[in-house]
Amino acid sequence: MGNKIYVGNLSYKIDEEGLKKVFSEIGEVQSVKIITDAMTGQSKGFGFIEMTSEADAEKAISTLNGSNLMDRTITVSEARPQRERERSSGAGGGRRGFDRSKRGPSSGKRNTGNWR
Repeated sequence: MGNKIYVGNLSYKIDEEGLKKVFSEIGEVQSVKIITDAMTGQSKGFGFIEMTSEADAEKAISTLNGSNLMDRTITVSEARPQRERERSSGAGGGRRGFDRSKRGPSSGKRNTGNWR
């Protein structure tokens, strides 16, 4: 087990400082990160806590998993390693397979100008 903890089903009203306060009652907290939507800044309802020791992380999981925080039953577990995600190039704005000459999805055939 590691020192990183996943916390799910968080209230959208809790902030990182409030979450840190809850976990600090169990042991020393190294970092807190609530995941937010990139466009709106709204919480996605989950986050990650890093405790300074593995023993504190285990204690936090066993103590807080299934507990009530701001009228929500939170899920607390060991965080899984972050997986590698494929990144888009950014060019084209998500219009893969679009053939401008046909003004529609690409079919691999050349436009002859005969629209039916």
